[in-house]
Amino acid sequence: MPRDSFSDLLAFISVARARSFTRAAAQLRVSQPSLSYTVRALEEALGTQLLIRNSRGVKPTEAGQRLLDRLAPEFDEIESEIQSLSELRDEPTGTFRITAIDYAIRTALWPKLANFLPKYPGINVEVVNEYESVDIVARGYDAGVRFGQELAQDMISVRIGPDIRNTVVGSSAYFAGRSRPKTPSDLTEHTCINLRTSTYGGLYEWEFTKGHRSVKAKVDGNVTFNNAYDIFEAAKAGFGLAYLPEDMVRPCVDQGQLVSVLEDWCPVWPGLHLYYPNRRQSSRAMSLLVEALRYTP
Repeated sequence: MPRDSFSDLLAFISVARARSFTRAAAQLRVSQPSLSYTVRALEEALGTQLLIRNSRGVKPTEAGQRLLDRLAPEFDEIESEIQSLSELRDEPTGTFRITAIDYAIRTALWPKLANFLPKYPGINVEVVNEYESVDIVARGYDAGVRFGQELAQDMISVRIGPDIRNTVVGSSAYFAGRSRPKTPSDLTEHTCINLRTSTYGGLYEWEFTKGHRSVKAKVDGNVTFNNAYDIFEAAKAGFGLAYLPEDMVRPCVDQGQLVSVLEDWCPVWPGLHLYYPNRRQSSRAMSLLVEALRYTP
């Protein structure tokens, strides 16, 4: 295979990891038709189909998966070594893609990145908001953020935020003429605002604990969102009860705009953690980024 076909292999790896030509094209900053043509040309050059295409996206064929498993780690290692060369420069460089939910982005990532990035103009960060626990290596991310520190093998975890308590809130207008729930089972009598997340296969079930009891409640309502901040706005507008991080809603509770309920049932979760593959330790730019995000009480 000609050496100039290496870029075609990188294009294939990006599509296979993203399971989508559209997402991969956005990551590579090329057009979707151009990327599709590149992969087709690679398949023709190799004389075998690498991807199965359908209306839901793409997935590797047996030959494609074999190629992905063999080559992707090698290209990742090359990329890591190239980025590590920044240690020989006065100015660290690197591009990092991080997946996180909107709450993590607004409270733990962006406030620190806003101070960090102006100091290191050679470091670029792409932050992707998504409510899905993904295989960051397979999807082409350099790091991810989630609650707690239970991680897959070969991952490093760094706490970037304090412990978080979720709470159930509703507007004062919503509770006018309604009784307040005293147990999670009382939520069946209330209109609730749902969160849709692909990680949980649909609507997120609200989690509660009291003593040794743990309860998951399926709630119902006529409004559903796929991010916390739209849920927050809907709750303030009186559309129902919401299940949200306490630090997000506390100012509105203190002002009387929202009412907090089921407080003795609401759990405290381990704080947000950044997680990333071991191979990223070799990059000076990544080390600087991690230290900037690290949580210090």
